[in-house]
Amino acid sequence: MPGRITFRPATLADLPMLRCWLAVPEVARWWGQEDPFDAEALEGTRHVPHIVSLEGRPFAYIQDYDPHGWPDHPFAHLPPGSRGIDQFIGLPELLGQGHGPAFIRAHMASLYAAGAPVICTDPHPNNTRAISAYTKCGFTISGPPRDSQWGRILPMEAPA
Repeated sequence: MPGRITFRPATLADLPMLRCWLAVPEVARWWGQEDPFDAEALEGTRHVPHIVSLEGRPFAYIQDYDPHGWPDHPFAHLPPGSRGIDQFIGLPELLGQGHGPAFIRAHMASLYAAGAPVICTDPHPNNTRAISAYTKCGFTISGPPRDSQWGRILPMEAPA
């Protein structure tokens, strides 16, 4: 694993940093212009949000969620206890160095240890950087690209 990666809960105090990260072109390209962060998002009512640090320096965001928490979710077919994940690296100088797969794998290990039978994710089909990172973490494509309430997705799953 490149460097020492740690996780902590994201809080409302992280909003300025998260909003700066959302403005990074590589993040904005895939997360869009709408600000997804508010009290509900960061208080863990639907998502479990985390700030990821590398050797004590915050550099990324990851969240996990229950895919059964939304009507008609693309992963509603997965068994109970499954978790969905979304994330991004907020510091462009840390892209392409293996940090994404490293922190994704570490978070996956904690979700599996907590009992998740499957972890799912849904990058945009054109987001080759994310698809490559997920593949390195053991995800496989589980269906064709399709439209969802969150936009165009490529469903990917990683069973425990």
